[in-house]
Amino acid sequence: MSEDSVTTPPPAVHGAWTPEGETPPPAPAVSEEAIIGVLKTVYDPEIPVDIYELGLIYAVEIADDGAVKVEMTLTTPSCPAAQDLPGQVEEAVRLVPGVTDVKVEVVWDPPWDPSRMSEDARLALNMY
Repeated sequence: MSEDSVTTPPPAVHGAWTPEGETPPPAPAVSEEAIIGVLKTVYDPEIPVDIYELGLIYAVEIADDGAVKVEMTLTTPSCPAAQDLPGQVEEAVRLVPGVTDVKVEVVWDPPWDPSRMSEDARLALNMY
C-alpha cells in the first residue's frame, strides 16, 4: 500500500482546562456548501427537481454562532407543499454539524419564475 492511499484521520478536537473547569471544544464551523448539500435533498413533491436547483432558495445566512437563516419562496402562493416545504428545509439544515438554530422565512418578493432554475433543473424538466 502506498503512502498516497493511506488517509490520516483529522486531529481530535478537545476542550481546554482552566482553573474554573473544563471548557467545551469549539463548535465546528458551518459551511455554506454543507447547507446547500442538504437543501439539495429537499424536493417539491410535484416536481422531480430539488428546491435548490429550482431556484426556490433566495438566501442562506450563517452566523458565527452556527445559527442559519434561509430565505426561500415557493413556485406559487397556492402551492400545495406550502405547509410542508419550510419544515422540511428546517429539518434538513438542522442535520448539518455545527448548526445551532435554524430560521426558515418564506418570502414572495421577488416572485419565483422559471428563469431562476438551474440548467440541470431545466434539462430534468425538458424546459431548455
